[in-house]
Amino acid sequence: MQELLDKIAQEFEVFKTDSNLQLEKGNKAAGTRARKAALELSKLLKDFRKVSVEESKK
Repeated sequence: MQELLDKIAQEFEVFKTDSNLQLEKGNKAAGTRARKAALELSKLLKDFRKVSVEESKK
């Protein structure tokens, strides 16, 4: 579970960096990367939910 949390934190940092670049500097490529990171975050958070539910059943 710790590995999953680390991946989520890492992907969030990528999202935060790229979304700020798009917002502050109008960098279109950074916007694309931020959207990609948001999709990956969505997948990771769904995985976290599954693992969390399994852990709570123990």
